[in-house]
Amino acid sequence: MSDTHRHDDSNDHAQGSHGHSHGLTRSAETEGISDARLLWSFALNQLLTVGQIVGGIYSGSLALLSDAAHNFNDANALLIAYIARRVSRRDANQRYTFGYRRAELIGAVINLTTLAVIGLYLVYEAVMRFFNPEPILGWVMGGVALLALVVDVATALLLWAMAKGSLNVRAAFVHNITDALGSVAVLIGAGLVLWLGWNWVDPLLTLLIAGYVLWQVAAMLPKAVNILMEGTPPDMNLDEVRRAMCAVEGVASMHHLHVWQLDENRNALEAHVVVPDAMPADRREAIRFELKQLLSQRFAVQHSTIEMEAADASHCNDGERQGVGT
Repeated sequence: MSDTHRHDDSNDHAQGSHGHSHGLTRSAETEGISDARLLWSFALNQLLTVGQIVGGIYSGSLALLSDAAHNFNDANALLIAYIARRVSRRDANQRYTFGYRRAELIGAVINLTTLAVIGLYLVYEAVMRFFNPEPILGWVMGGVALLALVVDVATALLLWAMAKGSLNVRAAFVHNITDALGSVAVLIGAGLVLWLGWNWVDPLLTLLIAGYVLWQVAAMLPKAVNILMEGTPPDMNLDEVRRAMCAVEGVASMHHLHVWQLDENRNALEAHVVVPDAMPADRREAIRFELKQLLSQRFAVQHSTIEMEAADASHCNDGERQGVGT
C-alpha cells in the first residue's frame, strides 16, 4: 500500500472520532443508562412466564399459553440484549479493529429469528384450536392476563430510554410491547369467554398476536441482516454519492467505491479517486479533505478511506473498474 494511502488512514480515524462523538445516538442518549434495567426486566418476565404457563394449563386458554411462550422468548431476548450490550462496549483490538458494536446486531438477529419461529408456531396452534375447541376458564385467563399486563408495562418503562439508540434493545422492547398488546387482547378475550361463552375468541386472539409478531419481524430483521452483510445503507443512493464525489473540482474519475454500515449508527466508505497526473501533492490532500467533508456532512459517512491515484500510476486492473461497487 502506498504512503498516500497510509496517510489517508490516519486522517480517516481522526475524522471518524469526530463523527462518533457527535453522530451516535446511542452514545448521547443511552450509554449512561444502567444495564441493570435489562436484568430486572429479564427477571420480571421469567417470573411472569411461569405464572402464565400455570394459568394457561389450568384455564385451558391457548392464547394465554401462547403469550407465555412469547413472553419466555422475550425474557431470553432481554438476557441476550444484556450480554450483547456488554460485549459491544469492549474496545477495539488487533483482532477486531472496529470494536464489538456488531455484537448487538447479532443479538437482534437471534431475538428476531426466534420470534419469527414462535409467531409461526402460534398460527399453527390457533388454526388447530378452531377445529378442536376446548373449554376455557375465563376468570383464570383474565386474572393472569391482568397480571401480565402490569408486568409488561413495568418492563416497557424500564426499556423505553434504552431502546432509542440500540437496534438490539429496540428488538427486545418491541417484544415487550407485543406482549403488552397481547395481554390486553387476552384480557378482553377472557371477558368475552366469561360473559358470552365465545370460546372461539381464544384462537382468534392467538392469530392476531402471531400476525403482529410476524409483521414486526418482517420490518426489523432485514435491517439487521443488511448491516451484518455489509449492505449499502438503505437511505443512501450509491449513484448519487458517486456523482457528488466526481463533481468535486480536480477529481478526474473514481472507482472501487464501496459503502456499508459498521453498525446501525455509523456508515463507512472506501474509494479510489483519480486525479490529473501533474497535480501537486498538497492539492491532492486538499481534495481528499474536501471529499471527506462532503461525505460526512451530506451522506453521514463517519469513516471514509480514500486512496488518491494519478491517472498514469493507477495500479487497479480493468476488472476493478467495472460494476456498481468498483
